[in-house]
Amino acid sequence: MLYDIGTVFWRDWIVLRRRLGTFIFSRMIAPVLYLVAFGWGVGRSVQVSQGSYLDFIVPGILALNSMNISFNSVGGPLHTGRMYHKTLEEYLVAPISPLAFVLGKVLSGTMRGLISSVIIIILAYLFGANFHLNGLLALVLTLNCLIFAALGFVVAMLIDSHEDMGNFSTYVLLPMSFLCATFFSTDKLPSLVRWLLELLPLTHASDALRATSAGGEPTGLSWFVLTIYVAALLGISVWAMEKVRE
Repeated sequence: MLYDIGTVFWRDWIVLRRRLGTFIFSRMIAPVLYLVAFGWGVGRSVQVSQGSYLDFIVPGILALNSMNISFNSVGGPLHTGRMYHKTLEEYLVAPISPLAFVLGKVLSGTMRGLISSVIIIILAYLFGANFHLNGLLALVLTLNCLIFAALGFVVAMLIDSHEDMGNFSTYVLLPMSFLCATFFSTDKLPSLVRWLLELLPLTHASDALRATSAGGEPTGLSWFVLTIYVAALLGISVWAMEKVRE
């Protein structure tokens, strides 16, 4: 099992390694724009309870960026390979289990999400942000990357058109990007809206990253929600892979 997982993961790492420079520089563009616009622009005239607005949004940018990179790193290539290039058939005929394939792909997407997060952390320090780096922050980031890498796998396996892949990002990921405590606290929102947002993983990832970056600890609810999402989406991913193999 471990050898099969490593084989799938290693194949994606070889592809990434050949394009690592392009990957790093392309992942710097959006964070720099966020940091300039919200950190230096809006942030100079906004104060929050944690201190500067720059310190407040960096965890949100980390959550948002790791979501997008992990999802797109798995969902886009896998969907294209399944629907157009037919490269998924190579794995379907290979002597590896659906679980090994899922874990290899999800870990690959998680790795890309974590690499992009390291880039953001470096940029944030260069922009003058103050936050704590610790093991809890790394663990929350990893869970967030696992969630959305697995979600990318599920969507890529169940959606049958390129247009619908784009619609999923528009209707699901885009609203989460702005509403799930990334750029502002949800405390002032209507109770029903706040309750709905509490059901989404990115809200808990943003809150947990903000707590750890300030030297605190995430709530038990955030740990529970993030862990449940990881387990549920990995389970659905394996089911979707088995369904395709039938």
